[in-house]
Amino acid sequence: MLWLAIGTAAVAPGVALLTYFYLKDKYDSEPLHMVIKIFLLGFLIVLPIMILQRGMTRWLGDNSFVESFLVSAGIEELIKWFVLYHMIYNHMEFDEPYDGIVYATAVSLGFATVENVIYAVAYHASVSTLLVRALLPVSGHAMFGVIMGYYLGRSKFSEGGKGRKFLIFSLFLPIFWHGVYDWILGYTTQYWIWYIIPLMAFLWFGGIGKMYRANDRSPFRLTEAGGSD
Repeated sequence: MLWLAIGTAAVAPGVALLTYFYLKDKYDSEPLHMVIKIFLLGFLIVLPIMILQRGMTRWLGDNSFVESFLVSAGIEELIKWFVLYHMIYNHMEFDEPYDGIVYATAVSLGFATVENVIYAVAYHASVSTLLVRALLPVSGHAMFGVIMGYYLGRSKFSEGGKGRKFLIFSLFLPIFWHGVYDWILGYTTQYWIWYIIPLMAFLWFGGIGKMYRANDRSPFRLTEAGGSD
């Protein structure tokens, strides 16, 4: 029974957050099977990410900046971005800006869920510990996904140089904020909570704003408004 509670506590935050982001799509919900597929792809990228991170750590050595921004944030966000760009960016179902947020949070939360399960098994984590992780690592991955997905959506529905600029933002802004997050947790040994709480509040506040703006740019919103006249 205890293992069931721990397993549920490890998996539930990712599923709950993904459900939240999915239901916030106001105008044209994505096919559920597509969202689940990308969520499960988040499971599959854990192993190659771990292998790359181990190799880069041995190659680059132990340095707080390198570990936070390149080995951890850089590899994880790059692989997520690569999956989204090659499997979703040009897909016919990606037909409004908010879709980027749905798919990016799906792959991010799939990754975070497996990471949470591995942590629970490896460290015999308690339910209370996993609840704290739901507020930090899992929630953090969700926010990095919102940032990535928002700018993928902006890029998809922009033209020329503006689209390329947003595509670059969709990769490097999640890496930056993920790196800041990892550096605070990994290398700010004293009073880290005084830094991480404002950072998470800032990311959530900005993320919710991006969700509203992405929905407001939906072409289906204009269709719906026109049909109600």
